Amino acid sequence: MDATALKAMQAPLKEAYREDASQALITLRARGTLDDQSIACKVETGRALAVAGLHPATGGSGLELCSGDMLLEALVACAGVTLKAVATALEFKLGNAAVEAEGDLDFRGTLGVARDAPVGFREIRLKFNLDTDEPQERIDSLLKLTERYCVVFQTINQKPTLSVSAN
Repeated sequence: MDATALKAMQAPLKEAYREDASQALITLRARGTLDDQSIACKVETGRALAVAGLHPATGGSGLELCSGDMLLEALVACAGVTLKAVATALEFKLGNAAVEAEGDLDFRGTLGVARDAPVGFREIRLKFNLDTDEPQERIDSLLKLTERYCVVFQTINQKPTLSVSAN
């Protein structure tokens, strides 16, 4: 897809959202069911069933997906798609590209071993490996816009209002 095709595809959506902001508000959902035989949750991904379980550092077998890995994978997916869309819109000459995310966890917090150890990632690093001859100022702009428009990055960065309930 080139910049013209991308802009043509998005133009009617942008216009509709400008005219009626409520059209842009969408609720995304994820659903999972708890496994009755093991410590696992079956998550419906829309394409397949993903089974998440405990990370080996917390006693898991390593056969199920770790939700921390899934969070990083969601970040990589969103950042990669966003980077590609921004590069396309800017007519940025991008050859092969890859994106990596890594995060540091202290499982003492998750297991309740140390009250001073946080539960969750202490740090997440997102890195792009770009094959391009574009000048540094265009690369900087590409990264700035990717960061700005990546939904998962901004959600983690800005912390949305969260709530928990049970039925």
